[in-house]
Amino acid sequence: VQCHSIGMHREMDKISQALQNNFGNQLEAIYDKSAESLPGQYATGVGNRYVFGEGAPGPVLEYGNAFQVDWEEGQKTGFFLDQRENRRLAGLYAKDKKVLNAFCYSGGFSIYALQAGARFVDSVDVSKKAIELTEANVALNGLPAERHQSHALDVMDFLRSADKDYGLMIVDPPAFAKSLKKRHQAVQGYKRLNALAMSRIRPGGLLFTFSCSQVVDPALFYNTIVAAALESGRQARVMHQLSQPPDHPVSIFHSEGSYLKGLVLYIE
Repeated sequence: VQCHSIGMHREMDKISQALQNNFGNQLEAIYDKSAESLPGQYATGVGNRYVFGEGAPGPVLEYGNAFQVDWEEGQKTGFFLDQRENRRLAGLYAKDKKVLNAFCYSGGFSIYALQAGARFVDSVDVSKKAIELTEANVALNGLPAERHQSHALDVMDFLRSADKDYGLMIVDPPAFAKSLKKRHQAVQGYKRLNALAMSRIRPGGLLFTFSCSQVVDPALFYNTIVAAALESGRQARVMHQLSQPPDHPVSIFHSEGSYLKGLVLYIE
């Protein structure tokens, strides 16, 4: 559980009890990982801790795919559940394609692509820990190592030297901006990244591109991708407009809750 407001964190005991009541004996542990997400001085007195149980080291299952998750040291809450349906969708398009999973973290999109019969998958992340986790998850699912290669590299550096023959590419970067002050800089970053990505996709290939920055709304993200297509000189058509799944609902009074934006583009 990761809280982003003081009021929510003060209700942690109630949240813990509600989860225990709902899941019963299926629940092994609840880990409060709010120390790095809470605001200001309040966070200085908060430490990450187990509020129930003592850990759950085993893998988790998502649509039959197994993932080893680092709850304590991994990014955010350890696994990006909000991309569940988008990973599944990418798998539907992966068969016989050469795939790039950029900013792969624990290899979620890579696993789905390999399971679906991708010809080859490159997984790229600047974090060596993320690459180790991806490789562990490929092995955990019994997938052929000869059809997968991981790269502990900066994504932009990898793309600059990559071949222009990817049939499917997933670009799912961390938030480039967490405040309005950095929004313009973030938009420029998204444009450069996506323009370079488009230039490495073969004609008829697909680009799954995402932004999880709350301050970059869907309209701005869309316009940024349009600018990226113009910069790359490629024609692109929108096949899907993506967001978070139903278990991440958005209040109509809090549009910022719709933080995950995604487009699936057919690149000509």
